[in-house]
Amino acid sequence: MSKLRLGVLASGTGSNFEAIAEAIASGYLDTEITILVCNRPQAAVLEKASRHGVPTAVIEHGNYRTRAEFDSAVRDCLMEHGVDLLVMAGFDRIVTKTLLEAFPDRVLNIHPALLPAFTGEAAQKQAAEYGVRIAGATVHIVDGQVDHGPIVVQAAVPAIPGEGEEALRARILAQEHLIYPFAIKLFAEGRVKVEGRKVTVRGCSDPGGQTLISPPRD
Repeated sequence: MSKLRLGVLASGTGSNFEAIAEAIASGYLDTEITILVCNRPQAAVLEKASRHGVPTAVIEHGNYRTRAEFDSAVRDCLMEHGVDLLVMAGFDRIVTKTLLEAFPDRVLNIHPALLPAFTGEAAQKQAAEYGVRIAGATVHIVDGQVDHGPIVVQAAVPAIPGEGEEALRARILAQEHLIYPFAIKLFAEGRVKVEGRKVTVRGCSDPGGQTLISPPRD
């Protein structure tokens, strides 16, 4: 059986990309990243990809008249590289059906909140200002709405009153780096079934006392 071929979309520093690349290098993930597409030529993620030996393509969104035209160029690049599963890792563009229809139920995103709470930008700031006691991160399948698609994996962290946004951001990010490779592993092993908004994961037992990650991480 051939390895699952990943395509990554990224725009920034690439910390989640690096977590995925390191999970592959360590043997935790039996997958390969065939292409990283970045829309910003100065993004730090490009250097990280080079360091990991991952091919890159810079497709600047400003060179296209519409989101759909940009997504068409991205889609064509991904398909040229035989991508099976598309992973958004700090990608700052809203994708359209042009891209989603090319990879049905095969586009993942990670969001630094426990969806459906605190969608959109600055989720950690929203959570800190709201005064929640529990915050976290969500890996979900991308659909036509922002931060809305079916949930694959979530991880929770305590939100300490008065600590501020940055401390909460750091704790959430540490969990992102754990659960994103885990979610990809579930797809690579064929354990994910999507029915409407519901995602079931074959082989995951009741989490029992593991209340902070659901499904429980292998």
